[in-house]
Amino acid sequence: MLTTLSGDEVIARAKVFFAERNPLSSAFLEHEGPTHATFRGQGGEEIAMAVVAADGATRVRASTLLLDQAIGRFFSTLPCADGVLS
Repeated sequence: MLTTLSGDEVIARAKVFFAERNPLSSAFLEHEGPTHATFRGQGGEEIAMAVVAADGATRVRASTLLLDQAIGRFFSTLPCADGVLS
């Protein structure tokens, strides 16, 4: 998706969002870099997230095997740069 937030803001929001989920879908920061973050759930689930600057916006990508719904909910909290999710 494209968002108007900076990559740092997206990762900061993700840290709070995934830590506050119910225990079945919560995940906590495992590793963080300037353009990525990985989160680990209590059952070993992993979320990998990347942020890349793109034409005045930030492209956010995320991958997981089990927490797709939580990622979708997180994306819905981000302001879209182009008015629709992409």
